[in-house]
Amino acid sequence: MLLLLKNADVYAPEHIGMRDILVCDRKIASLRNDIHLDLPEACVHDLQGATVIPGIVDIHVHVTGGGGEAGFSSRVPESNVSEFVESGVTTVLGLLGTDSVTRSLENLLAKVRSLEEEGITAFMLTGGYRYPSPTLTGSVMRDLTLIDKVVGTKIAISDHRSSAISKEELARLCADTRVGGLISGKSGLVVAHMGDSPKKLDPILAMLSCSEVPIGTILPTHCSRNRELFEAACLFAEKGGNFDLTAAAVEETEEDKCAAFYVNDALTKGLNIDHITISSDSYGSQPVFDEHRNCIGIKYSRGPQLLKELKRMVQTYGIPLETALRPITVNAASRIGAAGRKGIIREGADADLVILNRDFEITDVYAGGREAVRDKKVLMKGCYSE
Repeated sequence: MLLLLKNADVYAPEHIGMRDILVCDRKIASLRNDIHLDLPEACVHDLQGATVIPGIVDIHVHVTGGGGEAGFSSRVPESNVSEFVESGVTTVLGLLGTDSVTRSLENLLAKVRSLEEEGITAFMLTGGYRYPSPTLTGSVMRDLTLIDKVVGTKIAISDHRSSAISKEELARLCADTRVGGLISGKSGLVVAHMGDSPKKLDPILAMLSCSEVPIGTILPTHCSRNRELFEAACLFAEKGGNFDLTAAAVEETEEDKCAAFYVNDALTKGLNIDHITISSDSYGSQPVFDEHRNCIGIKYSRGPQLLKELKRMVQTYGIPLETALRPITVNAASRIGAAGRKGIIREGADADLVILNRDFEITDVYAGGREAVRDKKVLMKGCYSE
């Protein structure tokens, strides 16, 4: 397949200005000015100066649905590919939540493969909230080594739903994940769900102090949960670590509930943007607990909200678009071991492209060179979508 997008204002994510983008066999074959094709099989679109950004990389998605904290009826529905591409997301990292019994790793692997068949790129984490970690093959190291889609491990800490993992157990989990990544050529990332315990990142710091695990092995997430956790995450980043913020749910209007607010704060502190990612936590539950840790309410975020956070960063806080893009493109791709392939527009990279109009609305999306959204109409749908 040959696709030529002419007169694109390209953010790669750095702003490189007007370019023509030639796509061949799902890859970006050429990125330069004045590309001309005289082939009947080529599809040519003149973008007339529209903004083109890399496909969004969402590294925290409950693709099989999360929930369950309020009983079986509170299990969240599965994701669907249409909602991803409609939101500009072309790469996802699937993982389990609180429930790793009725939401199994086998189910997660099948869903990840399903999303791939439907047209986007999908990876997964082994493990879950609990320790010892649930696995597919008997160990996290074997899962990373033997299963192509597994790029890391999930664990929960500083949360009343976690297993209160010790620093030695956490160090062993991180080391096993890292070695599995080394053997298989993957990122070997440990994603640490952070709860609202006053311990904050203390369990991670204690683990690092008693082991030789590199600080970049572990990624604390939900660090926009509250101000105290965010401040701890910033100190962690100053030591060389990375952290992940969670996008606000669609109905949230409070400023300090938005990841954009915390990104702006971090930049004001002088923190390097490359230490920060933003993910959606979409299709995961959002339970509300009282002071006794009883679940008194539950909801969930349907569909990724990363484009909304991008708009907030640019339009509300005046963060340059090329800076605001990094947490949801190149930085996210780097965490999952897809640097140079995902979250970037350059020759040889996957042709994951999102076209924005002047109102910051998505008009077109290409996932691996395949047309997923055209003129705001979703074309890429799941097997049973209407």
